[in-house]
Amino acid sequence: MTPTLSMRQISVLFFVLMFAAAMPLTAPAQENAIKLPGARPVIDAGAYFTLQAAFDALGEGGGLVRLPAGQFEISEPIVIRGNDITIEGAGAATHIKNTNTEGKPAILVEHAQGASRKNSLWRVRLANFRVTGNPLSGAGIEARHVNEIFIDGVTVSEHGSDGIHLYFCYEDPRVCDSLLTYNKGTGLNLHGCHDIVVSANQFEENQDALHCIDAFNLTMTGNNLDDHLGRGVVIENTYGSVVSGNMIEECVGAAIVLDRDCYGITLSANVVAHNGEGILLADAHGCAVSANTFTLMKANALYIGPGSGRIAVAGNSFCNSYIGKNKVRRRQDDLAAAGLVIDGAENIVVSGNVFSSVRPKAFEVRGKTRRIVFANNVLVDAESDHDNLPDSIVADNLVSEPAEAKE
Repeated sequence: MTPTLSMRQISVLFFVLMFAAAMPLTAPAQENAIKLPGARPVIDAGAYFTLQAAFDALGEGGGLVRLPAGQFEISEPIVIRGNDITIEGAGAATHIKNTNTEGKPAILVEHAQGASRKNSLWRVRLANFRVTGNPLSGAGIEARHVNEIFIDGVTVSEHGSDGIHLYFCYEDPRVCDSLLTYNKGTGLNLHGCHDIVVSANQFEENQDALHCIDAFNLTMTGNNLDDHLGRGVVIENTYGSVVSGNMIEECVGAAIVLDRDCYGITLSANVVAHNGEGILLADAHGCAVSANTFTLMKANALYIGPGSGRIAVAGNSFCNSYIGKNKVRRRQDDLAAAGLVIDGAENIVVSGNVFSSVRPKAFEVRGKTRRIVFANNVLVDAESDHDNLPDSIVADNLVSEPAEAKE
């Protein structure tokens, strides 16, 4: 028997179909529900066919784009061209994968009329997602002339160029709580930036971890840098900065380099461990190197070159893996523990440091080094050139035998 519909059922079905036909097909329902004056849209990117379409839906007033969990492959850069924009994902579950093989970035942030000081963007935040590339792709995130850019909770990995490249993002860039790993270029490349905060990030096995070039006022604190194929932190033509409280371990090259007209920079309370070299002051003036631990450095734990001067070196520990009598040392390569080298520099204070079992010397003098204050240091089981300094003050240093010989 063929089922039939009653008049009541037909009426209900009619009204359901009419209601469905009236619903919009092009925009998420929550956009139509905005009633608060001044409110900007919250875009659910899952309601659009592409990520770019979701970003473009923001319009000129800015707003928030929420990225759903999932893996999203792109072959061309996702472009952000507006002010007052936040892009927020679902953490590592939101994975943008760049398949481009022509050196293009995964995400590009710049003004629609081209990036310049005149055409700058303001207040863009990228948060809580993962972006990966391939050996032939460009940077993970590239921002050009974007002021007050804020990147937090982002994983940036395996790109053919830099992980994050901020180019003349002049006012107040911030990169925090992010993971930058396995990029062929620099993990975080800062060029022409000002009043920078880089905090609580992890850098792993990039070429170099961080570059700060032609910049001002870098604050780099509380980061962990490990296993880089080149150097750790490279700072050039920059002043008024602080690098403190960082763990910098096992870089093939130097842990920190200051070069090309650096001045007024403090390097303090870092652990610099088992790198090819430690801190290299190639062209640095008016800087302080204090309260760092240099352990198991292969060469030049601290090098002050002929292009540097007016440096304070205080309260640092230069050491190998010694942990006390009759105890097994933690590393078999404990003889690779270098000390301080001053090479043709002058006007330097070296005070309150401990040099223990470093090789070949605790303090090595090269070139025309002069006008050095070397005072109140402790030297244990280490040779030193401190008694051969012209025009200098050498006083109140304690030179001790190895601890094993006394116990």
